[in-house]
Amino acid sequence: MIGYVTIGTNDLEQAKKFYGALAEEMGAKPTFGSERMQGYGSKGGAMLAVCTPYDGKPATVGNGTMFSLAAPDQAMVDKIYKKALSLGAKDEGAPGLRGDTFYGAYFRDLDGNKLCVFKAG
Repeated sequence: MIGYVTIGTNDLEQAKKFYGALAEEMGAKPTFGSERMQGYGSKGGAMLAVCTPYDGKPATVGNGTMFSLAAPDQAMVDKIYKKALSLGAKDEGAPGLRGDTFYGAYFRDLDGNKLCVFKAG
């Protein structure tokens, strides 16, 4: 149902390096780009984009907001979590089972946005 998600940043070049590296690990590529935005995705899939806010004000973190990246297996969850931390992300919950069938890991990007990478089922 989701077509795309945008995540605000105060340093687009830094965010492009961070999300570009994670996208590459997951088999996604840059899709759409402009002077204030870069999107990543795969053919026929949803897009994740990082952007500087349109109104010119600083990007801020939403309280209770979290973006989730679907992984094909638990090994990819582990790989993306480790990659994110190596790129400067902050740990918000190491990879592991949450319930019987949800395997996830949580981190905050360089701007403080919370993300989860998961494999369900």
